[in-house]
Amino acid sequence: MDAADRLPGLLLRLEGAAVLAGSLALYFDESFGWLALVLLLLAPDLAMIGYAAGKRVGAIAYDLAHTEALPVAVGVAGLLATERLPVQLALIWLAHIGADRLLGYGLKYPSAFKDTHLQRV
Repeated sequence: MDAADRLPGLLLRLEGAAVLAGSLALYFDESFGWLALVLLLLAPDLAMIGYAAGKRVGAIAYDLAHTEALPVAVGVAGLLATERLPVQLALIWLAHIGADRLLGYGLKYPSAFKDTHLQRV
């Protein structure tokens, strides 16, 4: 595999690193506390419980909790309403998603938990 073949995976991981770093920078710039970050950082992974209802339901639940669209919407809504809690939760959620992408974890296909849009984990 040459450099051109590896580039998309590298760019997706760099994108994850940027989302992780950016969300944490904004989180601490807003002086949000460590405790909430530590307690909630892995909360999106609770969506894996959906796999108890089958691969299709599990993949949908996991993907909804691991797409950037929802936390961005929550964060924007919080900013527009001048409410800090939704912004804090959105930044924690985005940090989780960024870390996942940095580590190579992607959105799931219903065929199997390890089948992701980034790679087979």
